[in-house]
This record gives sequence, C-alpha cells and structure tokens, in this order.
Amino acid sequence: MFEEILITQLNDFIFCPASIYFHNLYGETDKMVYQSTQQINGTAAHKSVDQATYTTRKDILMGIDVYSEEYGLIGKIDMFDVNKGILTERKRQVKVIYDGYYFQVFAQCFGLREAGYIVNQIKIHSIVDNKNYDIPLPEKNITMLKKFQETIEQMHTFKLDEFEQTCPEKCRNCIYEPACDRGVK
Repeated sequence: MFEEILITQLNDFIFCPASIYFHNLYGETDKMVYQSTQQINGTAAHKSVDQATYTTRKDILMGIDVYSEEYGLIGKIDMFDVNKGILTERKRQVKVIYDGYYFQVFAQCFGLREAGYIVNQIKIHSIVDNKNYDIPLPEKNITMLKKFQETIEQMHTFKLDEFEQTCPEKCRNCIYEPACDRGVK
C-alpha cells in the first residue's frame, strides 16, 4: 500500500506538485513568514470550524478526522450535518469551483462513508458572500471522479526531480516561488 495522502494536498498537487515539498520543508515555521494574505485570511475563516465553536448542535460534526482506506486519504472535514447527510466545505471566498475543491470534498465524502455515515449532499460554502455551491456526489459526476482517481495515482508516482513547472501564472501566484528551482525559467 502507498503512503497516505493528506486531503489538503489534493488541491496543492493540482496547483503545483512542488508546493507540497516546500510546504513540508517549511513545516512548523511561523506561517506569517511565508504565507500570503489570502492564505492567512483563509485560515482565519476556518477558525470557528477547526475549534468546533461554529455551532453547539450535537448533530453537526466539525473538524473531525476522516480516513479513506480505499484511496489512502486522510484529513479533516469542515462540517457534516449527520441528520441531513450534508457535507459542507467552507472556503473564505469562492470565485471558481476548481478541480481541487471537488477532490477535497470527494475525499471527505469517501472518508465519512467508510466511517459509516450517509452522505446525501455536498456543498461548498463561500464565507465572504455567504453563497453555497452544490457539488454532485462522486457517483453522479463520473468525469470528475475519474480525474480524482487519476490525480491520486499521479501523486503516488510523482518524482520531484523530474518535475518542471510550465505555467508562469502558477509561479507568479506561488508563495514558495522565491525558494523553488522548479519554476518557469
């Protein structure tokens, strides 16, 4: 079996596989040293869920660990309404539903299901503008499910020493760009 993949790394890998290496390299360094304002604001927006203070309702699970043995994924969910079967991933501000967002909620969905929960609906919630975006369940979106599975396979076979970024826009928006030797030359 392969080493487990953190659910948050799915989105990172799509942005740039090298970013996972640098994220691990920085480790416990104070995030203020290397994170962008957007990332700091995103972390702050998750605080009430991460600390399970968003609600006191007992039927709402917040910030719990999930694991998918089938896909070798481990991470946390934001919120899950046990009674309604609604999984909600909170983002500070959603302008586009990126593939990585789908992959994160698919991973959370599979982890919840393997733990015995019934997931009926998936939502991504944009905190700033208070909008919800419905995400089809994995089995209802076969194209995205295949991309999810292919990405996991790519992550397991990825070799940093063979990687070279080809998208200058990604390098311009990367907080690790100053330290990275894999960027666009």
